[in-house]
Amino acid sequence: EGRQWLWEVDGKPVCWAGHSNPSSGVAGIANVFTPRDHRGHGYASALVAHLTQTLHDQGLRVILYTDLANPVSNGVYQRIGYQPIADTAEVRLTPPPQN
Repeated sequence: EGRQWLWEVDGKPVCWAGHSNPSSGVAGIANVFTPRDHRGHGYASALVAHLTQTLHDQGLRVILYTDLANPVSNGVYQRIGYQPIADTAEVRLTPPPQN
């Protein structure tokens, strides 16, 4: 369906990313991954920038979620034009024990 993208160099996969099925004019980039031995070469930056532009050219707004504890990915996304707009947290509620 064209939602999974693989970046290759000399026939070897060096980075992978996907995006959500567009909904209400918005697509979300997710699951960006570069194997450890291919990191630091700009592959993720290039792939995310390319994927973002491709989706934008289709008339979509593009979003992504990132882990605030990962300064490398946050720096990558900000350098290619993404801006932080909100923080989120996951909260799990459990019922109190029954007596």
